[in-house]
Amino acid sequence: MTTGKDAEQLARRFLERQGLKFVEQNVRYPFGELDLVMKQGSDWVFVEVKYRATKGFGGALQALSAAQRQRIRKAASLYLQLHNIRDRCRFDVVAIDGTEVNWLAGAF
Repeated sequence: MTTGKDAEQLARRFLERQGLKFVEQNVRYPFGELDLVMKQGSDWVFVEVKYRATKGFGGALQALSAAQRQRIRKAASLYLQLHNIRDRCRFDVVAIDGTEVNWLAGAF
């Protein structure tokens, strides 16, 4: 795997195999981005994908800062408003270290 885009595709396929439905990818706003927008039943799932080639320096999961979580929440809020969505939502993280994929549902 060489790029963040590759990691996002891997995460998408992984989540689809777990039963989630793909909605949108790389939704960008001036203040933040949503890597993947998925649905699980009636719940909207905003997925942050983190990739590191190795677990050095804490690995992929430790790469998600409080500031990034805040930007993702703000982007998700705007997404929900713009699409007039009132269903429940959650924030998941797919952390990829080398070839190891970890999915944290409801991570923040």
